Amino acid sequence: MNHLRPVLISLALALVATACTSQPTPQPQPSSEGTLPAILVYSKTAGYRHASIEPGIEALRALGQAHGFTVDATEDSTRFTDEGLAGFDAVLFLSTTQDVLGEPGQQALERFIRAGGGYVGIHAASDTEYEWPWYGQMVGGWFESHPEIQEATLFVTDSVHASTAHLPGEWIRTDEWYEIDRVNLDVNTLLEIDETSYRRDRPPSPGDRRPMAWYHEFEGGRVFYTALGHTTESYSEPEFLQHVLGGIQWVLGGQ
Repeated sequence: MNHLRPVLISLALALVATACTSQPTPQPQPSSEGTLPAILVYSKTAGYRHASIEPGIEALRALGQAHGFTVDATEDSTRFTDEGLAGFDAVLFLSTTQDVLGEPGQQALERFIRAGGGYVGIHAASDTEYEWPWYGQMVGGWFESHPEIQEATLFVTDSVHASTAHLPGEWIRTDEWYEIDRVNLDVNTLLEIDETSYRRDRPPSPGDRRPMAWYHEFEGGRVFYTALGHTTESYSEPEFLQHVLGGIQWVLGGQ
């Protein structure tokens, strides 16, 4: 039966991508040249490597096929040059960890964003480039710690944005819940976690809630970050994938 596994995985991802069409979200439009929006998915790790990276890439490719954008995945930092990024509308950091870009790549990403390029960060994208202040400001903060994987309750704080419009007001799911040192408070919060709904070692935040996903415009580009997405199961979960899809569509110019 092992020879059926790739087929079953492909069918599962196709079903997930189809499920994500149940909500009317803005579709990226081809450019005047007729080309589809393009995303560069970057998943290089210099620290902990998430087992969910490869399933995440598969899921993102399926979403792109279903929703009108192309996905190119790489772990080659030398692609971060002005020429290498020129063909992309956005970059997506998928659970990158630690220092994954050299100085030339950092400068190229800064120029890309300032020229109107988009950025999507998933989960450990905040566990990345701690010595690069600009990056922390763009993403919104840096990972500090987490308790064990467990169920918790998320509150939707923006029921209009494409990444959260499909969600219930209280979203109960299982994941690894990040404690993030938020260095940029000038962001628009999408999800907050109920700190009383799971076990953690930190003192409570004001109101027992803190942001877990947000978006903002930054130095000419659009940025979306979600701290969700540690588990492999996340990338076959329609609600989570719709959350990511909505963030991608907003970064690509949607409302």
